[in-house]
Amino acid sequence: MAAELVINAASHETRIALIENGTIAELYIERSRERGIVGNIYKGRVIRVLPGMQAAFVDIGMEKAAFLYVADVFDAIEEYESLLDDKKDHEVTGEQSSPAHPDFRPLHPIEDLLQEGQELLVQVSKEPLGTKGARITAHISLPGRHLVYMPTVDHIGISRRIEDEVERERLREIVERLKQSGSGYIVRTVSEGKSEDDLLSDMQYLSTLWSEIARRKDKASAPSLIHSDLDVVQKVVRDIVTEHVDKIVVDSKPDFDRIVQFITTFVPKMKYSIELYDEEEPIFDHFGLEVEISRALGRKVWLKSGGYIIIEQTEALTAVDVNTGRFVGKHNLEDTILKTNLEAVKEIAYQLRLRNIGGIIIIDFIDMEKEVNRDKVFAALEEALKADKSKTNILKISELGLVEMTRKRVRESIGRMMCEPCSYCEGRGYIKSKTTVCHEIFRELRREMLDIRGTKAMVTVHPQVADLLYDEERKGLEELEKKFKKRITVRAKPGFHQEQFEVLIN
Repeated sequence: MAAELVINAASHETRIALIENGTIAELYIERSRERGIVGNIYKGRVIRVLPGMQAAFVDIGMEKAAFLYVADVFDAIEEYESLLDDKKDHEVTGEQSSPAHPDFRPLHPIEDLLQEGQELLVQVSKEPLGTKGARITAHISLPGRHLVYMPTVDHIGISRRIEDEVERERLREIVERLKQSGSGYIVRTVSEGKSEDDLLSDMQYLSTLWSEIARRKDKASAPSLIHSDLDVVQKVVRDIVTEHVDKIVVDSKPDFDRIVQFITTFVPKMKYSIELYDEEEPIFDHFGLEVEISRALGRKVWLKSGGYIIIEQTEALTAVDVNTGRFVGKHNLEDTILKTNLEAVKEIAYQLRLRNIGGIIIIDFIDMEKEVNRDKVFAALEEALKADKSKTNILKISELGLVEMTRKRVRESIGRMMCEPCSYCEGRGYIKSKTTVCHEIFRELRREMLDIRGTKAMVTVHPQVADLLYDEERKGLEELEKKFKKRITVRAKPGFHQEQFEVLIN
């Protein structure tokens, strides 16, 4: 599968698009003021123990207290290893693995393990989502290029994506021989075929990193940040870039240099596949990605046949509704419904991955009378989801045409990240956030100032957007003024919709 990474890096926002076969498959966004905390390690303080839930709230210095399950804190190695059957082959990407399991019954209740005021080292395994605080674990894991280091657990796991049993045993033997007693490793998919020196290099780096973390922990007071995980560019390159990625295109020289250094060290075969994009046209415009991103924020997605799907996200679940729309078919109703459902399957799998929708998902396919047709649609859905790296679990399609499924939730969906509750409809819908509008204005200014001659630019916006442009986002305007040698003036207009703006060059 041909794949490439397109990286748009600016001081205020970094966007990374994974393109497969000419189509954007995944989108990663990180804003400098809203950087994620998954993978960060904190020295926290227990503020409340909940025996009834076998969990505790821990202060790690964030606005909301973090949540810690008993399965993420107990010390008994035998108990921990019994929970690793599902974890040991897990491919670690954005979210750190956790031993929590719905059938887990601890030998030690949490009230015997933790007390209020106790200090402990924890790692964020899940971002704060909605009204919930971050999910944390006391079992630290440090991802490297080839291995994931677990300094507190004596265990070796092999990614289930490595299917060759001979290769699995070879990797297990190498890690078993090289690792320190009392520590553990998960061998990642990219380790397949790698030499002992490659794995040893990773081990030495991760061991040194853990020693530094332990040193900082002893000196710090709770709550405090002990170790910050990689930024989005480093993380995506570490986790996604393999020999299957044909090309990386980046529009930032500093990020280009960092990626070259990483690739040269870990994937030398790819060092000539990195390009620095230095054209005047914005990189996402050049690759035609802005249209797909805008499409991923809409409720309705049209299918090529004329049918469409509706995607509705709520706090509890996401509902996807399939409709025939303008598609009337050629033969009979059952064939028309089947074709629409099969076409919708591919689009649904694509949209779930692109939008990064997780949690419970209900898909309402158009009702099919024949069981054989329901089986065809279900099989097509299973096949379409194979390309998704996030774990999914699908239940059989019901007689009503409903499919219940779950998709592992690692980070906020791009809809939740790029949009905010609409003040005009009291939260019943979404509009683009003021920050997103500011960044769109920056991109529009780049286009206009590139194509139109003049010495001044006037931007007319909603008053709250104007406030943001004069405050937190002022740096973006100053960078554009310096780059294009034009003065930019912002004018607030109370009657404007929050998403509305006008750019005039004269």
